[in-house]
Amino acid sequence: MATVMAKPTVGAAPGRSRAQDVDRHVGARMRERRIMLGLTQQQMADLIGVTYQQAHKYEKGINRVAAGRLYNIAQALGVDVGYFFEGLHSDRGFKSTPQQRMLLELARNFISITDRKHQEAMCSLARALSSPERD
Repeated sequence: MATVMAKPTVGAAPGRSRAQDVDRHVGARMRERRIMLGLTQQQMADLIGVTYQQAHKYEKGINRVAAGRLYNIAQALGVDVGYFFEGLHSDRGFKSTPQQRMLLELARNFISITDRKHQEAMCSLARALSSPERD
C-alpha cells in the first residue's frame, strides 16, 4: 500500500507573515522605549537577563518574545505590557516631528554626559531658557 504525503498548506505563509508583523511591531516599540530611556542594547539585555544578541533579535522581530519575558521587559522599561501593542492596527505609521527628533537627540546627548555637575548645569540652562522673561 502506498503512503500518501500531506501537501503543505497554501495558506500557511500569510498567517506567519502576519505574526512576523506583530513581532516586528513589538520589537520596534521595545527599541523606541529603550532609546527614549537612553539605554543601550547591552544595558537592556542586562536588565532583562538575555544576551545582547537576543535583545537585538527581539527588537528586530527576528525572535518572538514569550509572554513572561515580555512582562519582564515591560517592568524593566516602566510600561504596561499593552504598550508594546499600541498602534498595531493603525493605518498610518508613526512620523516624528522635528521637535520630537530634537528632543530625542537632546536626551541621547544628555545621557552620554558622564559628569553629574555638567548634567545639572544642562538642567539649569534648560530651566533658565524655558522661564518667561522677567523685566
